[in-house]
This record gives sequence, structure tokens and C-alpha cells, in this order.
Amino acid sequence: MHDPREELDELERDESAPMDMLAALFEARGWDYERDGDDEITAEYKGSWTNYQVRAVWRPEDTAMQVLALPDINVPAEKKSQVYTALGLINEQIWLGHFDLWASNGLLVFRLATLLPGSGLLGLDQAQTLVDVAIDECERFYPVFQFIIWGDKSPEEAIASALVETHGEA
Repeated sequence: MHDPREELDELERDESAPMDMLAALFEARGWDYERDGDDEITAEYKGSWTNYQVRAVWRPEDTAMQVLALPDINVPAEKKSQVYTALGLINEQIWLGHFDLWASNGLLVFRLATLLPGSGLLGLDQAQTLVDVAIDECERFYPVFQFIIWGDKSPEEAIASALVETHGEA
């Protein structure tokens, strides 16, 4: 019987082609995924707030990989201005990656790119970090977009409401 964790343990000791490493990671996490050739992979992840599509695109000629996380958020035309303002305020707070709004279809996306060494190989730690950063930032800021789209809050109010830090446990 095939145990995905054994494959992941083996990969921890090695580096692999980026899409192979991500496929092994997604399989070990139990995520549905689909490969589109040697240079693209897409997985589905159920987060705390919504479902996410996690996509990675590999550009071997540049040894660059981009990880995109697409939360299930479609920004209506009448809210785009407020969301663009929120994106500016949010992106000031993010060290790795950034949020974008695709103007053509109103989809919100988190993008994170990295250069890999000349060998073009990706290690498990780096793969996990890239995917986790993308998901974590989407989870952290998802409420901001919902407060703007559904709660009619200003970008500043939405950020203040969504990022209230709780202390202790209830």
C-alpha cells in the first residue's frame, strides 16, 4: 500500500523538480491536485473561511516559480475602488508576496514568487513555506475583503475590524 508520508519523508532528504515536489506535498496533505504539463500544478484547499485554489507556475528559463492562492472571492465592480485601497494598505504589511485584483474578472489573488538555484530544484521546506505563506496571508486578510464587499465598511474600518488581535482563550 502506498503511503504518501513515506514519499514525503524521502523528499525531505532531497530536492526535486518543482512540480514533482509540490505534487508530493499536495498528495501528502490529502489535497486534490491536477498537473498541467511539467510547468504548472493546481490544488484545492479548504481553509477556515473559504476554499482556495493554490496554483504554482514554473519558468525553467528563469529558474523562477510563482505560487498563487485564489480565495473564493469575486469583487463586484462597484466595490473595486474600495478593494484597491485595501490592497494598498494590506500589501504595506506583507513581507513576502502581495495581493492583486485581476481587473478583467474581479478575482482576488495572492502572488508569491521565488528564484530557485541554477539546478532548478525545490526542497520540501521551501515548498511548504511558499504554500503555507500564501494560504496564511489569505486566511489572515479574508475578513477584510468580506467586510468591504458584504459589510459596506471602508477599507480602513475593514482592516481595523478584521485584524483585532485576541489575547488568551475563551
